[in-house]
Amino acid sequence: MNAMFGALGVASSGMSTYKTWLDAIADNIANVNTVRSTAEEAYRSKYVVAQSVEGSGFGAQARIGKGTTVANVVENDPEGIITYAPDHPLADENGLVRMPNVDMGEQMTSMIIAQRAYQMNVTVFERARDSYLRALEIGK
Repeated sequence: MNAMFGALGVASSGMSTYKTWLDAIADNIANVNTVRSTAEEAYRSKYVVAQSVEGSGFGAQARIGKGTTVANVVENDPEGIITYAPDHPLADENGLVRMPNVDMGEQMTSMIIAQRAYQMNVTVFERARDSYLRALEIGK
């Protein structure tokens, strides 16, 4: 990536990473009440693992980061939570069903963090773009 446009690339990679995190959170929230029979696996909540993209080159250039990327999307325990719901159509002979192990409070907190981080990257992208456009105006 050209050093001049590095801020655009870093902000763009941040937006991409946080979009993936928001997508995982949306899946988790959408499936918070997904019920399965005890013979099936529960919905597996997803967690995004991000990592920094290291710079290339030598000396100071090698220490300048190039943004972030999604290293992995990890799925939670398939066991879920066994819940007593004898009237549920998927309940086994003991009246038990399997619910996902999704903490709604944790998901909402993560969503706020990811939304704000995404917005910060949008702001950086816009400011860098505006600066580059103003620099081009100087040459006119």
